Amino acid sequence: MANPWRGEVALTIDGEPHAMRLSLGALAELEAGLKSGSLVDLVERFESGKFTTRDVLALIVAGLRGGGRDLQASQLMTAEIEGGPMQAARAAAELLARAFMLPDAAAGQRNGGV
Repeated sequence: MANPWRGEVALTIDGEPHAMRLSLGALAELEAGLKSGSLVDLVERFESGKFTTRDVLALIVAGLRGGGRDLQASQLMTAEIEGGPMQAARAAAELLARAFMLPDAAAGQRNGGV
């Protein structure tokens, strides 16, 4: 089960639940592997709805690694993600949001606030 207090997001891949999170190392690896721009650019693409499937895949891989799973993007190319591409995109967006959310904002969200 994913722990939102740690910034974790749950995603079921090939029938197995995974807790993903964007650790500092995972964020650095993600930024190094981006085809264009920085992490700020990636956040802006998600906020504007102009992200790519490559962005989603890169975030999922980084989140899995940050959560302790050493998977390559090629291994996810044929994986079955519960909820399909839309769920993968939601999980990727949630990973970004939790990685950059201020602690006070996170507490307010969990308590029904904004």
